[in-house]
Amino acid sequence: MENQTNIPTNTTPNTQKKIVMSGMRPTGKLHLGHWVGALKNWVVLQNQYPCYFSIVDWHALTTDYMKTGDIKRYNKEVLLDWLSAGIDPSKASIFVQSSIKEIAELYLLLNMITPLGWLERVPTFKEQQAQLQDRDINTIGFLGYPLLQTVDIIVVRGNLVPVGEDQVYHIELAREVVRRFNFIYGNYFDEPQELLTPIPKLPGLDGRKMSKSYDNSIYLSDSREVVEKKIRPMKTDERRQRRTDPGVPDDCPVFDFHKCFSSEGERETITQGCTTAGIGCIDCKKILIANVHNLMDPIRERREKYNNSNLDDILETGRKQAGEVAQKTLEDVRELVKV
Repeated sequence: MENQTNIPTNTTPNTQKKIVMSGMRPTGKLHLGHWVGALKNWVVLQNQYPCYFSIVDWHALTTDYMKTGDIKRYNKEVLLDWLSAGIDPSKASIFVQSSIKEIAELYLLLNMITPLGWLERVPTFKEQQAQLQDRDINTIGFLGYPLLQTVDIIVVRGNLVPVGEDQVYHIELAREVVRRFNFIYGNYFDEPQELLTPIPKLPGLDGRKMSKSYDNSIYLSDSREVVEKKIRPMKTDERRQRRTDPGVPDDCPVFDFHKCFSSEGERETITQGCTTAGIGCIDCKKILIANVHNLMDPIRERREKYNNSNLDDILETGRKQAGEVAQKTLEDVRELVKV
């Protein structure tokens, strides 16, 4: 391990400093599923740690390289949704992935040392191949996207990554890559750690996964009128064919929304009323509509504020903040790798 004595000055791992890094692909408008699954947590984290949030447009190319025309527009939509949700550019660095060119260079360098088998055994590799049979994703870019995720994290010296259970393997891969780099060239990068948070189940309005492709989502940009129009015809427990029929809340997609947006006391009242036919589905949905409005009204107010802001300035500020760290990282890496 002779190279460990050649680590550039002031470049040892930040073992005492926790730095959060996460991102989202720009594939369209964000919905309440994104709020429940990530954004709600990000808003909390930005008050606890230095945070880098990246709009990962290069990741979008891994599956949508044939349809790139909307990516730049989607970058702005994602940014506006983030800001509306409460991500504060004065607290977190927000940037577009492709604006940090050091990411591409570090990705290339790590490609040289990452065994092919590590990428081929990532569970989502074959899963997405099966799910996206309408696209040719037998490409180096698609195979390597977990490694690109690793680079996203470590290029800004991130070491804490908020993820769901389905992404834990990607963080394990990131740790393996970091260990290999540190073993070969010197103990430089922190090993990223997953920050697991409980993510309540939030199905789409029809009970399936909430997705733009299913047209079953409530978007963060939806107006009050649109939200009510979407919730009122929502699918409910099939046992409740009539007002007097009792139901089972846990078999009702509407109650899944209550688990995310209603208080414990309200959920108890709804459970009692549903199982005894004491309330009807319309009454249940009225409570949900009110609570979704309570969540989304501040989001709408922030959207109005940022609609009148220069979004390019926000991204440029974030680019400079992330770029400064990324540049220093690559300077150190080049010295370690001797290139």
